[in-house]
Amino acid sequence: MIISRLRLITFDVTDTLLKFRSGPGHQYGEIAAIYGILCDRNILSANFKAHWRKMNQEHPNFGLYSGLGWEHWWKMVVKGTFKDSHFNLDDKKLDNVASHLIEIYKTSICWEQCHGVSELLSYIRSKGIPIGIISNFDPRLSTTLVNTRLRHYFQFVLTSYEVGVEKPDTKIFEEAMKASKLKNLKPEECLHIGDKTALDYLGARSSGWHGAVIIDRNPELLKEQYPVVETNHLFKDLFHLQKYFINSTREKLTGHSLY
Repeated sequence: MIISRLRLITFDVTDTLLKFRSGPGHQYGEIAAIYGILCDRNILSANFKAHWRKMNQEHPNFGLYSGLGWEHWWKMVVKGTFKDSHFNLDDKKLDNVASHLIEIYKTSICWEQCHGVSELLSYIRSKGIPIGIISNFDPRLSTTLVNTRLRHYFQFVLTSYEVGVEKPDTKIFEEAMKASKLKNLKPEECLHIGDKTALDYLGARSSGWHGAVIIDRNPELLKEQYPVVETNHLFKDLFHLQKYFINSTREKLTGHSLY
């Protein structure tokens, strides 16, 4: 995996480029308190996970396929989370909480960059390689990237909601190649970087891409769970991926580029 052989690099977002500053249970609890709703944060966290899974199963891709729409999808997640956490909550008050949360999750109040993000993106851009986003996300993503000071690195941002299909569907990877506007681009010249083996790694590989990099805090455990992932495509964070790229091209390590 030598960077000089690549013509396009794409990234996933959640837990690859950006991570939550605090868990949804904590964030939901903070916003609800503004409206006089007090709930146990641990209960909120458990209920959020349950409703998020339920909505994904019943209305995948943020309600696009069922006509629900992403904003109503999220309002149903929020309302379900709170209604299972507290009795007799006022619907109008919950609407206000949901709208507030939808807006605040566009900002750096809720998101922060993962370790090594800006350094790696700057390094890739210095090589003249176009960078894009492929994410199972709703249409707020571009605004979120602007607010977290990352949008300027990317030539394009593709969300599953706007493309109409989710990773690992090969169509979203094909759309990324088109969005790059690179002439005669071949799948084997493309690399995708993400944190979900089934969505990111297998999605890119089934699309004929050179491959995908998986970012995981415990690479040894992930390798045991997914032997299909090649060892040199598995890194604990983006810092170590940048270090790998530099070593593979025999560049000198400098404090500016890595630290």
